Amino acid sequence: MSSHKKITVSADGPYLVSGSVPLSLQTIGVNKSGGSTAWVEGKALPAPTQYALCRCGGSKTKPFCDGTHAKIRFDGTETASREPIMEQAKLLDGPTMQLADGEALCAFARFCDPHGQVWNQVERTADPKVREGFILQVGNCPSGRLIAIDKEIGEPVEPELEESIGLVEDPAQSCSGPLWVRGGIQLIGADGRSYEIRNRMTLCRCGRSENKPFCNGMHASDPKFHDGLG
Repeated sequence: MSSHKKITVSADGPYLVSGSVPLSLQTIGVNKSGGSTAWVEGKALPAPTQYALCRCGGSKTKPFCDGTHAKIRFDGTETASREPIMEQAKLLDGPTMQLADGEALCAFARFCDPHGQVWNQVERTADPKVREGFILQVGNCPSGRLIAIDKEIGEPVEPELEESIGLVEDPAQSCSGPLWVRGGIQLIGADGRSYEIRNRMTLCRCGRSENKPFCNGMHASDPKFHDGLG
């Protein structure tokens, strides 16, 4: 956890970011068949000590807030569970790895699908090549819905991520995605209570998630969300 970087959800308003958190475009790269394979880092955006990111989806200065939430009477009521993800998740067991799956947090990035899907791969993690690919695919899940657990040490295997925010772009779905919050930045709700600090999480910025403040993939449904940056 950072001692100074944090994101605060304002009531029916934007995300208030403090601590000079880096901000950049992050595009979902795909293979020839359209499967998500890697993250492609794009340009960095100016990130002052404090800034406000649009949460309603209507700002004309995306990703930043321009006050549109007040004009459209945006309802940003937080509905997500406050339980730690390991208490929400279903646990699948394999020979060397386990897979924790907190389905409610899915942001529809689809890194879980290639090579027969991670839910099937966990059963074959005795094979070093399968295990390596399994860890990579699970670690690329931006929302942290999926967590790979090493059974030998009984601990999650997490990618090393800088404290930063990614603006997700999804060309394969012809839309923009959520805010990808990385590296264990503290998230505080509008009621002043902190959510569980996680290495990976995705925050809704289209305004339509049914699991606010987290993304649930609504940005990819019609009408698709576009931020004009990608």
